Amino acid sequence: MTKHVIDAQNKKIGRIASEAAKILMGKNTPSFAKNIVPDVKVEIINASKADISSKKMDSKFYLTYSGYPGGQRNETLSKLIERKGITEVFKRAVKGMLPDNKLKTKMILNLEVTE
Repeated sequence: MTKHVIDAQNKKIGRIASEAAKILMGKNTPSFAKNIVPDVKVEIINASKADISSKKMDSKFYLTYSGYPGGQRNETLSKLIERKGITEVFKRAVKGMLPDNKLKTKMILNLEVTE
């Protein structure tokens, strides 16, 4: 099992998330196959020191829908960090960049975010 470490200090969330998603999918290996989960672990360190602008804190919304009438909820980035921590922001960003198939949940389990 290979372990990749990504330092998030002074970097944007999207740049880190796309790099982590590529590694989790195995696109950086010569034996890439989209139907196989590669044997890699990705660790994002210094997540709390990432470069997030104050404008993004107020303007970025996360939408959830329960399926019931009136069940759509939105939450700003700052509220999400306050409620669940910065690790949840990185996990959601990486999860959104992974392919929507059965392997997505297995790939996201190989992601570890530390503050």
